[in-house]
Amino acid sequence: MSGHSKFANIKHKKEKNDAKKGKIFTIIGRELAVAVKEGGADPENNSRLRDVIAKAKANNMPNDTIDRGIKKAAGDAENVNYEEVTYEGYGPGGTAIIVKALTDNKNRTAGNVRNAFTKGSGSVGTQGCVSYMFDEKGQIIILKEDMDDNGISMEADDIMMLALDAGAEDFIEEEDSYEIITSPDEFSAVREALEAGKLPMAGAEVTMIPQNYVTLTDENDIRQLTRTLDLLDEDDDVQDVYHNWDEQGV
Repeated sequence: MSGHSKFANIKHKKEKNDAKKGKIFTIIGRELAVAVKEGGADPENNSRLRDVIAKAKANNMPNDTIDRGIKKAAGDAENVNYEEVTYEGYGPGGTAIIVKALTDNKNRTAGNVRNAFTKGSGSVGTQGCVSYMFDEKGQIIILKEDMDDNGISMEADDIMMLALDAGAEDFIEEEDSYEIITSPDEFSAVREALEAGKLPMAGAEVTMIPQNYVTLTDENDIRQLTRTLDLLDEDDDVQDVYHNWDEQGV
């Protein structure tokens, strides 16, 4: 199975997150709090919490930090008042951007997101204006070097069959990685099957995958879009940013 690899975007995102551990840990901390409030502090009985824990581990969050986050969230469950909000808009060159946030102040977040778009010569649109250009999918990334580092020598065909048997939709082998795509409903089952197989995951989350990618050739467009993405990355309320810019073309 094959398709346009999204790993460059994941790699770019992960590299930026590695340089900003505090930011990604804040993001995951909020997700832990919301998951605990919704389904309790026991991962065995809370699939959303299990998925957040997997995301935390993929971002190298220490186990004791995860445990502390869960315990803190359990103690503060009644005080957790984060709302999930989504913004959609356009960047330079016809690029589409989706921003997902967890916030305790929607006015603040909306203003910050609008400011990020404006400073990058883009604009916030109405709900649904660009989301139809994306598919919501579970995405799991396994790096071959992580397998080597962990002494795992499973063949690509075996990983593919393990994933497909668990309910995955697609399996893509790249030079340095494997990418597994699932429906949102099957994501947890596939992730848990790979986890049971001791496979290390560099990325594991439900994401928005573009149906088509936009290549930017104008240097000013690239600079402006990068400015918007950087401003959104720096906002503590912003959990995820999805776009259809083909960064591999840069």
